[in-house]
Amino acid sequence: MTMINKPSPLSYKDAGVDIDAGDALVERIKPLAKKTMREGVLAGIGGFGALFEVPKRYKEPVLVSGTDGVGTKLKLAFEWNMHDTVGIDLVAMSVNDVLVQGAEPLFFLDYFACGKLDVDTAAAVIGGIAKGCELSGCALIGGETAEMPGMYPAGEYDLAGFAVGAVEKSKILTGQSVQSGDVVLGLASHGVHSNGFSLVRKCIERAGDQIPATLDGQPFKQALMAPTRLYVKNVLAALAAHPHSADANAPGGIKALAHITGGGLLENIPRVLPDGLAAHLVKGSWPQTELFAWLQATAGIDDIEMNRTFNNGIGMVVVVAADQAAACAATLRASGEQVYEIGVIASRGDSAAVLVR
Repeated sequence: MTMINKPSPLSYKDAGVDIDAGDALVERIKPLAKKTMREGVLAGIGGFGALFEVPKRYKEPVLVSGTDGVGTKLKLAFEWNMHDTVGIDLVAMSVNDVLVQGAEPLFFLDYFACGKLDVDTAAAVIGGIAKGCELSGCALIGGETAEMPGMYPAGEYDLAGFAVGAVEKSKILTGQSVQSGDVVLGLASHGVHSNGFSLVRKCIERAGDQIPATLDGQPFKQALMAPTRLYVKNVLAALAAHPHSADANAPGGIKALAHITGGGLLENIPRVLPDGLAAHLVKGSWPQTELFAWLQATAGIDDIEMNRTFNNGIGMVVVVAADQAAACAATLRASGEQVYEIGVIASRGDSAAVLVR
């Protein structure tokens, strides 16, 4: 009789997936998520699906959704062991996009994927996500942590985020009421935010041991890893104070917003302009920080390339009727924003949709 050797037991943990570590992470996350709870949350983390009721103060709510990641900024987070700010980046990239339609972010979900789960690293990242949600007034209502052996190098992970907001149907910002003579306001960024890091990393490589100790009063690494600014609460307050009108004959107030992400000023502002119009920006109307000056000098690129690779110091653009521009700028400054009048809307003609002169 042929004897068959019984194989030794092989558990999921032996295959590289530690369910206990995942459970420990969930317990670490729960109190962080609890701080983000707001009206509308019926059931959050722990179920198969999160439940959210659109607040009853909306008469004709339209849902606005957005999704994004953090990009190659994560490579520096791995290299420098700086994981506490990229979660804020993840939230900001989506909620700032949702905001552009005039929407209030309601809830957020995240996806964290790695080869081997390090609970401390994951908790730092998701702690940043919870902080970003808290600062933007939306609930961290759910998410997914995926441990996938062999899919990612040791010590690395990837992130994706998903935001849902709501806006009254009559108050959706489409940009269609933008007209010649409207003023372009720029809200200062916190640095590079989460775009252009493939070029940033090349600049670091090129600089070698000539990297500056500080930029704009911050240690070099902190300056580059500063999280994307969350514009939500301040801009929503400005929208309430300076609303656009649905009346085509009196379309005052804030008419359009543009989140300056990949593609910079040159690619993002045209997305909210009607055909035939262009944004004429004035070079020098906002300051170039030490950080962006260093990037431009190190990369050896011209102003055009800077303005379509990076936010170059302006993270959000507000297009507002000329007669309300000063008041709108004052409202935003009073809430803590650095605001610059950076240009005007004019006929496009044969020119580009954004001119910086």
